[in-house]
Amino acid sequence: MTTGRIVVDRVSRTFRVYPKAQRTIKDVFVARGRLRAREVQALRDISLVVEPGDAVGLVGRNGSGKSTLLRLISGIIKPTTGRIETSGRIASLLELGAGFHPDFTGRENVYLNGSIHGLSRSTVREAMDEIVAFAELEQFIDLPVRTYSSGMYMRLGFSVAAHIQSDVLLLDEVFAVGDEEFQRKCFGKIAEFKNRGGTILFVSHDAQAVERLCDRAVLLRQGELAFDGETQQAIAEYRRLLASESSPDELAGGLREWGSGEARIVSADLLDAEREVRTQFASGEPVSVRVVVDSDGGVTAPKLTVEFRDDGGLVLGAAATRTADLGWTAEPGRRELRLRLDRLPLADGRFHLRLALTDAETDRPLHTLDDAVRFFVFPSGEETGSVLLDGTWSMEETEADAPIVQT
Repeated sequence: MTTGRIVVDRVSRTFRVYPKAQRTIKDVFVARGRLRAREVQALRDISLVVEPGDAVGLVGRNGSGKSTLLRLISGIIKPTTGRIETSGRIASLLELGAGFHPDFTGRENVYLNGSIHGLSRSTVREAMDEIVAFAELEQFIDLPVRTYSSGMYMRLGFSVAAHIQSDVLLLDEVFAVGDEEFQRKCFGKIAEFKNRGGTILFVSHDAQAVERLCDRAVLLRQGELAFDGETQQAIAEYRRLLASESSPDELAGGLREWGSGEARIVSADLLDAEREVRTQFASGEPVSVRVVVDSDGGVTAPKLTVEFRDDGGLVLGAAATRTADLGWTAEPGRRELRLRLDRLPLADGRFHLRLALTDAETDRPLHTLDDAVRFFVFPSGEETGSVLLDGTWSMEETEADAPIVQT
């Protein structure tokens, strides 16, 4: 079999789930015959072939079987029926800190992970400096990993997986944690692996990440293969699955956009008073939100909603308009819409916009784009907090309180 090739042939996987965990031997005997297991079929008759050098994205709703499929391919679990064949060394990052011992130092865990992947201690030692430098953990590598943040866990885990001389790389939501600078480094390392002819299977809710990395994508729906083909079409099918929801659960996993796609937000940015694009503003200065929208023919004039959210996702304010009132017609084409704010009602902090196109009558999502624009606001005076309280103080003289009469 060719090195780096993956064959999944009519694979199904069923789990037995008990309503209550049996933690002791006594529990096993006392509950014998009372608690019946329920069978949950995570995957049903999945077949696909990944050729050496391919980068394939796995997309789908939470619970569709994406992570289960990666675990089957990595050999962590076995299929109930069907067969899986792989060739070559497999490196995987399936969850943060997988294989790390919390009481071991970062350095010790690098050696541990290397041995799990079949590498000798001398081989790991040669790559140690590069692994530590890439993870940006020079000051923390000799501390126990239980003292690490989730981002530090992710950086070290990714760095180990990326520096192993492997033929296949399995990645499961590895960019859900980590700053933008490190994400760019990760993409660069993955692209380098891809250019060397490595095979990649990538699970993510971030459509842009999948489109950027993968030429092909597989859509799973309730454990079944719903689509296998060109990435953009797979992403479009995935968004249609989310079209009925205004705030899907997958947002926590990095989902940024969803909807039926009949009308689409192409781009968005913030403009200052001189119509220059900026990402930093002073509190209270004038700002315009510019949104560029594409639509298919026959689409009824939608409603456009702009939400201002803080860094934690809390809605601080929203503005909506029916585009019919702005002259929207049923003709297909591209339109530019603007919302002007005479004073930006934010005081200090990091913020982002969520934009949504919905049916004006039913509120059915056509296209929602979360994290559409990220921007910073700094105080122009003594403002604090997120919201700018723009009021006027006054003072009035009042009569002295009447004396208290005691009886």
